Amino acid sequence: MGTATGAGFDTEALRRGIEGEDTTALLSLYADDAEIRVVDRNTQPSHPKVLHGRDQISQMLSDVYSRDMTHHLDQCVVQGDHVAFTESCEYPDGVRVLASSMATLRNGRIAEQVLLQAWDE
Repeated sequence: MGTATGAGFDTEALRRGIEGEDTTALLSLYADDAEIRVVDRNTQPSHPKVLHGRDQISQMLSDVYSRDMTHHLDQCVVQGDHVAFTESCEYPDGVRVLASSMATLRNGRIAEQVLLQAWDE
């Protein structure tokens, strides 16, 4: 068929997972051996937080989506074997978080992801 390796990435599952705070749905979008590098004010570019595999990724997702806050998928672009997406979040006290991800896909699942996040001080 000549489709790219990223063909079949389920952007609607990503939206449902983020906005429905469904960690199981989100985890299904990751390869078993996926890696996420997180860069923010606490884990800066020279020392990012690195999560290896679905167990560690599951723990992070469970932590994030168990918090009392709203999550919204703002934009998502899939091109070939890459996906980029931005997510905006807000705590009840008005503190906002913006997260931007760039990921490499393998067989329609996220294999590597770089997550940049910033929040109100």
